[in-house]
Amino acid sequence: MAEQPLVGQHPKPPSKIVAVHSSYRSRAMERGSLPSWPSYFLKPPNTIAADGDRVKRPPGCELLAFEGEVALIIGTRATRVPPARAWEHVGWVTAANDFGVYDLRYADKGSNVRSKGIDGFTPLGPRLLDARGIDPERVRLRTWVNGDLVQDSVSGQDLLFSFADIVADISRLTTLEPGDVILTGTPTGATVVRPGDLVEVEVSAGGEATGRLRSPVTEADYELTPPGAMPQADDTQRELAYGARGAGGDAGAAAGSWQELLDAIGAVSTATLASQLRKRGYDCLTLDRLHTTRPDLKMAGFARTLRYVPLREDLFAAHGAGMNAQKRAVEQVRAGEILVIEARGDPTAGTVGDILALRAQVKGARGIVTDGAIRDFAALKNLAIPVYYGATHPAVLGRRHVPWETNATIACAGVTVQPGDIIAGDADGVIVVPRHLAAEVARDAAEQERQEEFIAEQVAKGEPIDGLYPIGKKWQAAYEAWVAGNGGRQA
Repeated sequence: MAEQPLVGQHPKPPSKIVAVHSSYRSRAMERGSLPSWPSYFLKPPNTIAADGDRVKRPPGCELLAFEGEVALIIGTRATRVPPARAWEHVGWVTAANDFGVYDLRYADKGSNVRSKGIDGFTPLGPRLLDARGIDPERVRLRTWVNGDLVQDSVSGQDLLFSFADIVADISRLTTLEPGDVILTGTPTGATVVRPGDLVEVEVSAGGEATGRLRSPVTEADYELTPPGAMPQADDTQRELAYGARGAGGDAGAAAGSWQELLDAIGAVSTATLASQLRKRGYDCLTLDRLHTTRPDLKMAGFARTLRYVPLREDLFAAHGAGMNAQKRAVEQVRAGEILVIEARGDPTAGTVGDILALRAQVKGARGIVTDGAIRDFAALKNLAIPVYYGATHPAVLGRRHVPWETNATIACAGVTVQPGDIIAGDADGVIVVPRHLAAEVARDAAEQERQEEFIAEQVAKGEPIDGLYPIGKKWQAAYEAWVAGNGGRQA
């Protein structure tokens, strides 16, 4: 490793490297779940490498994978800092590559000591960007393998947890010292590389860029012998290591998968979604007795949850002031999410008003859902996002509620909602689509609506519905010809 791996004002060597397991929505969806909060592992400081240093694949390993990441380098000591002040403790931002070998992951799953704690497995650099001149919501990360762009993401668009949230969360229990490094997770596109490959990562923000962090991959020049866990690779580890890109899709398509999923859900009606979910045995996913400020709009997004508990004066004094759970939930909202509020169906106090709803819209929220009351109805109906609500009321939430917790499983309008569930809404109402069913439900819902469009055309021409609704054998050939004659009308 070079003596000065980072050009510019170089911080002191880190006492620790804290890495986030999963913080990008696209990557989390690739892995099959959206976490409710960040989880972490530690990498030893001896893993740090510089621009141009070789990354050596250990003997007997086949599944060496890169993960292009944004690295935050702490500038001033941080202990229990609130999210609103967390960015002040970040001194620099740079590019990082969180290499790991999945062949050894089985032995320390979660801690990643063997798989990611190998010498030289955390390249950083080549330049530091001063955090004071950076908007943390506009940090762009790009990764290339052998010159091909495989990762391209902007922090404010794809991160499940903001950089400030991550710093604040870690500092609650672990003091971050100057020079400490936080690896903030990787978007989709990470996959396996082999000796002879060149991986390059660049971070840019505010018109400045780190330059490309170059990591040539080579075979290790040492032996790996017992005692201790030896490399093992099976189909499960191969699938995890290769990810969406290695499974046959290109990185660009994978990066857009969550957006495409929401678009597919949003393209069909909640009535059709309810029908498809009922066919699968789900008959209790509609959020009943809610109204909408914007019946002209459709809504689809991932749930970001907030729970209120009944008013108790001592608890409100402790939890209701300052940056309470309500305000934290609004500040945590990411692009593509819907804020879903459990207020026990109480119609006698507002649960959200114009300022916080506007802030959620600015943060990229697709909508807001509450089973309680809203305030400032005239202003809310003029927002660009819909708000679904149980009632209107002029009183503030402190009349009936204590804002209690965020990102937990809640009950809204009689339906259990978990963070990451897909919420869809239109003029008919709101429905929850479990994420593991979303792709097949969207596909079949599109086919159902296509068939219903054909049926409606025939009914308008005077045809009886017997054998037509639903389409029977008598009409199947006509329907297939209609589909072909209308450009395929593919879902």
